[in-house]
Amino acid sequence: MEIFLAHYAALSAVTLFIGWLVRWVYKWTNPPCHGVLPPGSMGFPIFGETFEFIKTNHSLDIPVYYRLRWKRYGPVFKSSVFGKRVVASMDAEVNRFVFQQDGKMFRAWYPGTTNSMMGKESISSYNGPSLHKYTRNMENRLLKYVLLEETEANVRQSLMDWAAEPSIEVKDRVATMIFDLMAKKLLGMGHDKSRKLKKNFDDFLQAIVSVPVYFPGTRFYRCLQGRKNLQKVLKDLIKERLRTPEKQNNDFLDQVVDELKSETGLIEEKFALDVLSALLFAGFATISSFMAVGMKLLTDNPGVVEALQEEHEAILKQREDISSGLTWDEYKSMTFTSQVTNEIARLGNVAPGIFRETLTDVNIKGYTIPAGWLVMISPTSVHLNPELFEDPMAFDPWRWQDDAKRATMLKNFMPYGGGKKLCTGAEFSRIQIAVFLHTLVTKYRWKEVKGGGVRRIADILLPKDYHIQVIPRVGQTS
Repeated sequence: MEIFLAHYAALSAVTLFIGWLVRWVYKWTNPPCHGVLPPGSMGFPIFGETFEFIKTNHSLDIPVYYRLRWKRYGPVFKSSVFGKRVVASMDAEVNRFVFQQDGKMFRAWYPGTTNSMMGKESISSYNGPSLHKYTRNMENRLLKYVLLEETEANVRQSLMDWAAEPSIEVKDRVATMIFDLMAKKLLGMGHDKSRKLKKNFDDFLQAIVSVPVYFPGTRFYRCLQGRKNLQKVLKDLIKERLRTPEKQNNDFLDQVVDELKSETGLIEEKFALDVLSALLFAGFATISSFMAVGMKLLTDNPGVVEALQEEHEAILKQREDISSGLTWDEYKSMTFTSQVTNEIARLGNVAPGIFRETLTDVNIKGYTIPAGWLVMISPTSVHLNPELFEDPMAFDPWRWQDDAKRATMLKNFMPYGGGKKLCTGAEFSRIQIAVFLHTLVTKYRWKEVKGGGVRRIADILLPKDYHIQVIPRVGQTS
């Protein structure tokens, strides 16, 4: 009798557990919604479709995760990644609605790894309108410190150094070039100190979509160790500036320290540290990836290089003094260069997706997105949508000359984010690329040595090593 009761109890427990498990799996795969959810799959419990989302793709094309679901479910579908329920959108109308309702029906959301790396106090994760606006104004002041003359001098010196070597790896050298300038204008650092500081950023981009396992040897662990080192350097710099208020360095950090000393109380030291970290990272990571992809695209499309040379040589011919530096009027006149920059940014987008969290149930195009869910916009999938960009895989700067199509393309062009969270570094990025291309095509030529492949993890584009030889044009030495 006792054996029978024991078996009965065990069988009952197993039955109850199986019943609970089935109910739990059913609730996972059929989440509650006061309306109609978009089609799609929630994947396995807990893990969802995370592993498919972060699967490496060795192409500039739309990641397989999006491409397969777009074909199966359409441009709007439900899914689950990193433990979050999401609605992915590659639909132009839905995307515009999300950006228009930013701060009302939606708020910005970033993966936990990004917050851990860039800091929870940084502008990337802060949603308060007053401080957000204040910080954007603060960041906009940075542009006045990055003078065109200094940018051009930095590019000229870098290209001269590259030309003295048998070959250079594009992404690393562009990253160093930009970081040197950023560290100088942000923090007043010379090259030796800035290059030591840069080492702390080397694993950041690849760790954005990594599994957040804080264990020695993992990419996420190395990334957070680098962040600790960076924070210590920045904290020491701020303390030094606060101790010597009479010393002016004419850099962005002076502005930050003035705000910390003021009585407004709008920012604190931790907030300042996170914003400085985010600016340093965003300033060089995006541009270096853009240009690594851009140099490969230019190498494979000599007709584009010829058109660039025509535009920039025309600028030189119009100068009274050919040895003088670039002016703002000349920069603004670079129409074709701007089109090339758009194409590089369209094909070489490096953003890890644009995420918004719903603040209330949202009804759009017959679907309901429940409160607390994420909307995940894939810039790459939008930029390579043939309904929005004709022959999307073609590197065609001339597409931006078509006035009839230009407005539609610009509405769906999002390499720098969208809505109220549009990256304030967008103009800085465009200036850096324009100055680089101006100096490159007027004073140098180059040839491919090896490499040039890419890989995507989710939307993030990670160019592989691309080596080129930079060669001075005849009669050009600087």
